[in-house]
Amino acid sequence: MEAPSPLLDRAALERLERLAIRWRQSFQGLLGGNNVSRYAGVGHEFLDHRQFHQGDDLRAVNWRAYLRLGRLFLKMFRTEPRTPVRLLLDTSESMACGATDEAEAKFSYGCRLAAALCYIGLVRLESMVIQPFSDGLAESFRASGGRHRFALADSFISGLRTGGRSDFQASVRQFLSAGPSRGLMIIISDFLDEKGCSPSLQYLADEGQELLLIHLAGPEDCDPQRRGEFDLLDAETGEKIRMNIDQEIAREYVQAYDEHCRAIEHAAMRSGGRYLHLTTALELNDSLYGALMSSGSVALQ
Repeated sequence: MEAPSPLLDRAALERLERLAIRWRQSFQGLLGGNNVSRYAGVGHEFLDHRQFHQGDDLRAVNWRAYLRLGRLFLKMFRTEPRTPVRLLLDTSESMACGATDEAEAKFSYGCRLAAALCYIGLVRLESMVIQPFSDGLAESFRASGGRHRFALADSFISGLRTGGRSDFQASVRQFLSAGPSRGLMIIISDFLDEKGCSPSLQYLADEGQELLLIHLAGPEDCDPQRRGEFDLLDAETGEKIRMNIDQEIAREYVQAYDEHCRAIEHAAMRSGGRYLHLTTALELNDSLYGALMSSGSVALQ
């Protein structure tokens, strides 16, 4: 399945101008950006003093304190780091599913959501990295420097297509092997992996990544309404299974799906991250100004 085109119209982009991405942790990063860090450095808001050490910048010395106390103290200020914001977008074949008369496919919805978050970040001068993944990491795209760079990001996302199986373990191992800096990691996925996702997500959190897990689901993923005998085809493996779905089977499925969602939510929450479950029947604007804003993931600026 190919990404939709266009991803966002001009009116949608204009509405996004008012939003900003928010995170909870403080990260050491490049100067700039829109979130205040707790790390000291060059900035405008005074934070504290510390003793002067050889090699420190003399311009930051509090000379008034030196005249009173006869000791050198360095003035420390809050910095606003351009924290790396990574958008990990699931491109496995299961993301091509989920389309109904009332909802679009998960991949289509995920591409438009990734584009919206990327634009929000670029408007606020954040450094955005778009990282597709399935059974491993694909080629990524990095954009920074303002909204005028969005056209390139839009073109990159529009060129993506689904394929392959989900393998969080392999993708996370490949990501961590590159020794990435700590930052906000937004994962847009249906989190369908036979091996499970929770251990791999915990590895990311243990390495200092702040997780925002956006769980996309089609209406039938949450609560299948069809009853009768069906041939069910695994989108990623091609395996076919014949099943007779009655009311009891459907009830057991819903219970198992709810447990699956709770496990992913727990993986995010126990490390101070956030988890959002979005159905593709929900309008993108309702997701941005509803669920994401309510969770504190985005805010009006």
